Amino acid sequence: MCIRDSNTRALSTKATYLIILCHNEFMKYNTSEISNILHNGDTITKISILSSMSETTDLVIIREIISMLDDKEKRVRGEAFSTLFLNDNNISDILISNLTNKSKNIRGFCALILANKQETNSINSLINLTKDTSAIVRSCAFGALGHLRAKTASKEIHLGIFDSNVEVKKSASYALILINEEFLDGEIIELEKQEDPEFRKILKKIVK
Repeated sequence: MCIRDSNTRALSTKATYLIILCHNEFMKYNTSEISNILHNGDTITKISILSSMSETTDLVIIREIISMLDDKEKRVRGEAFSTLFLNDNNISDILISNLTNKSKNIRGFCALILANKQETNSINSLINLTKDTSAIVRSCAFGALGHLRAKTASKEIHLGIFDSNVEVKKSASYALILINEEFLDGEIIELEKQEDPEFRKILKKIVK
């Protein structure tokens, strides 16, 4: 339950004012200057400028924001994720194109952003990621496909149960549940072999 009072409204108003303030502050910079700040600025400055960019339609700036998904600082990566997710403009094509980025962080984060934005046009590209060399990316891909209820990816998701990585197995298992696919006997046996206690929770959901 959400409880709102005068203090909450005051904080909300203050937060909105700060966002507008940041937006106005960074509006004076051109694209080149913004790029320089994102790549060479300190963490606080990066986060501040990213938080002001959620409405941009500038593809150059959007590419720069995407590049921040691979920043060394976790807080910057998180802010870049939020900025892209909150952008209501049509940025799906540039996000999809980055599913083949050389950075595993960018590939994985873009998969999750597309899923959270309900971009079903990304399903075929996400299916390709289920064979990615990075376990983190494969896990994100299965999670994204499950979130999108991508029944067309059922074959790949079934195969994910037998992935060599435990986290990928979990992600594929939850994805199968989300698309309402039945687990095959061999898949149930594979999950029963796992020592991680989370698999017991998954098995309770699928074994009647």
